[in-house]
Amino acid sequence: MPDSLAKTDQDSREFSVDPAPPAKPRPDQLPPTIDPHTNAIFLDIDGTLLDIASTPLEVKVSDALRATLAALSREFAGAVAFVSGRPIAEMDRLFDPLRLAAVGGHGAEIRFAPDGKIRRADNAMLDDALRAEFSRIGRIGDGVIVEDKGYSLAIHYRLAPHLGGEIMKSVTAVCKNDRCDSLEILPGKAVVEIKPGGYDKGTGLREMMSVPPFTGRKPIFVGDDVTDNAAFAVLPDFHGTGFSVGGVVPGTSFNFDGPQDVRGWLRHLSEERR
Repeated sequence: MPDSLAKTDQDSREFSVDPAPPAKPRPDQLPPTIDPHTNAIFLDIDGTLLDIASTPLEVKVSDALRATLAALSREFAGAVAFVSGRPIAEMDRLFDPLRLAAVGGHGAEIRFAPDGKIRRADNAMLDDALRAEFSRIGRIGDGVIVEDKGYSLAIHYRLAPHLGGEIMKSVTAVCKNDRCDSLEILPGKAVVEIKPGGYDKGTGLREMMSVPPFTGRKPIFVGDDVTDNAAFAVLPDFHGTGFSVGGVVPGTSFNFDGPQDVRGWLRHLSEERR
């Protein structure tokens, strides 16, 4: 059984605490090392760029945010990318008409350039029988939403937080007899996500760093929950910098209180470049 199943529901909603919390920058207190010629920017979406909504389909993307990201992509010569658990096609719909390079499905998909083809991992799909069993957990009670992303299955309980413990117990029951040895169980903020192993946001970021215009740059990654830890972990290999959102992650350099602060920081960065 995956070690992540041993976590409590409370643990899944919080970052571990660093004894020396990183600084909380205001938009006008940007780290001096951010440079459009030597850095690349990687952004998680839900809970980082966008405020988390009651359901995944209710998130809002403002025209101002689209304009900010488009301007930054131009200034950084295309070295700005999304890194998300959402499929890339869904990101494109959310941010339309903006397209960026992207890692989707927690690393199951990667698109190296905004107009490039999407490359998909060979081992990315969940077993159909397990997918069906995990999907049935959505029947536990009202307010539980099962989101089938193709590469992963997310069980949301933001509308029914009192059911979080029961959902984790049900996931554990499905995984009896080592049935989930090849899977990763990722507790997040009022969500449990199930995906095949072998790829994650860290593998996706690493692959992105191997091609122009990202190669040779120092990555900056901004993320907000447990699924982003894999991306934070690879940053030292590229002399990169991690920014956490809503909680402190050991090894990151800065922490934002919430998505509104991330958007303000990006806007200031874009205006400063111009």
